[in-house]
Amino acid sequence: KGGKFIMKKKKVMTSATFRRPKTKITARKPKYARKSVSTINTAKLDKYSIIRNPLTTESAMKKIEDNNTLVFLVNTRANKPQIKQAVKQLYDIEAAKVNTLIRPDGQKKAY
Repeated sequence: KGGKFIMKKKKVMTSATFRRPKTKITARKPKYARKSVSTINTAKLDKYSIIRNPLTTESAMKKIEDNNTLVFLVNTRANKPQIKQAVKQLYDIEAAKVNTLIRPDGQKKAY
């Protein structure tokens, strides 16, 4: 007599180690974007956003007079080649080299 319910055979373990079976991996489908602003737009730095303003402290003035060096406050994310290019475009001068440091207040100074 065949019935609706058949007894299931027990699977025989042939190995001493248990390997977790690979299950279906579905792609993520987020309900909303986790970032409100795309990073592509914010990553671009133009010459005006790289150089914030020239520094006019006593020590900066001394550098300008003695070492023929300009001192600027720049964007924290700007690197030396970007600063050099921005100075060339804004002031029509060729910078020999760019030194940078992060000030104690968190702003980046380039000279």
